[in-house]
Parts: sequence; C-alpha cells; structure tokens
Amino acid sequence: MRLSRRSNVDPFIVMDVMEAAAEAERAGRHIIHMEVGQPGTPAPSGARRALAEAMENGALGYTVALGLPALKARIAKWYADRHGLTISPERIIVTSGSSGAFLLAFTALFDAGDRVALGAPGYPSYRQILSALSLTPVDIETRAEDRYQPVPDHLPDDIQGLIVASPANPSGTMLDRPALTSLIEATEARGAAFVSDEIYHGIEYDRPAISALEITDDVYVINSFSKYHSMTGWRVGWMVVPEAHVRTVERLAQNMFICAPHASQVAALAAMDCREELEDNMAVYARNRDLMIEGLPEAGITRFAPPDGAFYVYADVSEFTRDSREFCAELLAEAGVAVTPGLDFDKARGGGTVRFSYARSTEDIEEGLLRLKKFMKSKGFAA
Repeated sequence: MRLSRRSNVDPFIVMDVMEAAAEAERAGRHIIHMEVGQPGTPAPSGARRALAEAMENGALGYTVALGLPALKARIAKWYADRHGLTISPERIIVTSGSSGAFLLAFTALFDAGDRVALGAPGYPSYRQILSALSLTPVDIETRAEDRYQPVPDHLPDDIQGLIVASPANPSGTMLDRPALTSLIEATEARGAAFVSDEIYHGIEYDRPAISALEITDDVYVINSFSKYHSMTGWRVGWMVVPEAHVRTVERLAQNMFICAPHASQVAALAAMDCREELEDNMAVYARNRDLMIEGLPEAGITRFAPPDGAFYVYADVSEFTRDSREFCAELLAEAGVAVTPGLDFDKARGGGTVRFSYARSTEDIEEGLLRLKKFMKSKGFAA
C-alpha cells in the first residue's frame, strides 16, 4: 500500500531526545531534562478538583464543536482582564491543544500549494503540519540582531500567510507593539493571512506580551493551556478568529475533531481561576531564567539572546560543533543532561545551535548547569 508524498514529514527531534533520555533512565541513570518544552508542575490543584467532581456528576460526553460556552466566556474575560479587549465569546474556538488549532487555522486559511512564511529558527511542527496539508512552508532566516524574530523587509512578496510567535519557541524572544504592528501591516499589504502563536502568553519576565488582537481583529490568534496553565498532556487550547470565519472553522472542527476533550475543558475552566498557584510557577521560571543567563557563560556558552518569555534559551554553539545532534548526544551520554539540537528549529543553520529548556525545578536547573560546566570543561570548551 502506497503512502502519500505529503506524509513524508521530518521527525520532531526533541521527541527522539526524550526517548533517548527515557531509555537512559530505564537503565538506572539520573537524567536532567532540559530538552522538553513542558512545565515540571502538574495542572493546578483547582483544575484537578473540578474534574474529579465533574467525573462523579456527569458523563462528560461530546460538547458543542466550538467548546463549552462557560469556557469560551471565561477566555473572553481573560482578554478583557489582561489586554483590555472586548472579544465576543462567539469568536473563540476551543481546540484539541494548539496543534488542533493550527490544523483548523491552516485548513481554513490556505489552499493546497499556498506559500506560508515562518521564521527560522521556529517551532518545527508549523513546517510539518503545513507540508502535510500540501502547503509550502517558506523559511525566513532571522538574525540574532533581530532577536530571532522576522522583520518586514525580509518577507517575500509571494506569500499567502505568515506565522509569528511571541514569546517564541525556541528563542523566548518577544515582539513589542511597533514590531508586531509592522509585521501585521506588511502581511496585509501582501494580501496574506496573519497567524499569531501566543501559547506562551503569561510566561513573561520584564514586560507583558502584546496580543495581535490589540492591533487588529483580522488575524488568527492561537493559545493553549499547555504552558502557563501547566496542562500539556490535557490537550486543550483555543483560537480567536474574525467573526466572518467562525462558521467555516466550526464546520471544519465538527468534522475533524467533533470537539475538544470534555474533561480537559472542565479542568481548563477551573485552571483559569488558579492564579496564585500559576504565579508561583512563574516565580520558579524567573529564578531559573536568571540561573541560565548567569550559568551558560560560565560554561563557555555566550552567544544567545536573553529570553523575554517562555522558558527556553536558544544558544549558538557553532564555535564548538557543527553537528548539534551529535553534541546533544554526547552531552546526554557523558553528563546525563538532555537538550534539543537546533536542527529541530532551523534546518539550514541548526547544526550550530541548541535549545535549553528551564521549565523544570530550580534544583534540576542548578544540577543541569553544573553538569554542563563539567562537560564543557572536559571538552576544552570552558576554563
């Protein structure tokens, strides 16, 4: 039986790193996980309690395709509280994680063969989902001096869409209001659709992230409960679309997913009111960020843009290696530290970069940095 050409997508390398780390743990080794982009904390306690109660009191069957009305209303309130925006709950679609939102967005906005631009380095699944939908991903090579974010002058003229992320994965950098506005205007001038990945909103350090919805309603904004709300495995997210697009996306959602998991929607609704616990998690990320900014140079790794948000540092290690996959394999084998090769995020230049995640406990980050320093010294890369 033949396979389709569009199914020939690249693997998500970080998942391979996770499996190698898990295999080492099964062999009895203690591994420090700095590869995976997920919090080390569980879903908020209030979310877990709400779900336990709901499981006792109801069947948790299908919801309507666009999501529980109470959850949509609570997300709308989140935009009012955080951004001062009045967003109709009718424009909010609850999805099976942000991945489900990207599938819906790309299917609604683009036709087979359309060219969709994205920054490199960038989240690898954008590219793979686009390819699987018979769309053409167009990498924009971003620069360290632009903090690894796209700039209007570098956008091709012949694109039908642009995806941006702020805070970004893998760099953790953010676009300020003027920069985001310029990108939206440049995209509109090309007659292209603008998709804003905002799944790391809430995880910011020195300034709040700007939502594309503060600039225009003529965008698709995608968010998730995975990161700030610490609910990666629950697979629940949302997106906000223009009012005229709601029915189109609803029809797609009905057929592709029926609905997002009911149980996860119940937990997500409660999680939005667990602010104290979530801010406690943020304090850990902030401390870990400081440790990374201080500790990486001590290990000889000095080329990185300090992150504005999320929980990643994207580092240039090209002075030490041109094969980031092998570098990461040696770090795991010799030091017991799992990190992600930059090849996941930038096919052209990722052989000289790696991504560190600092989403785990502070104790793990301290131990990981200690092991990294010893590893780099053993290779003659650090004093």
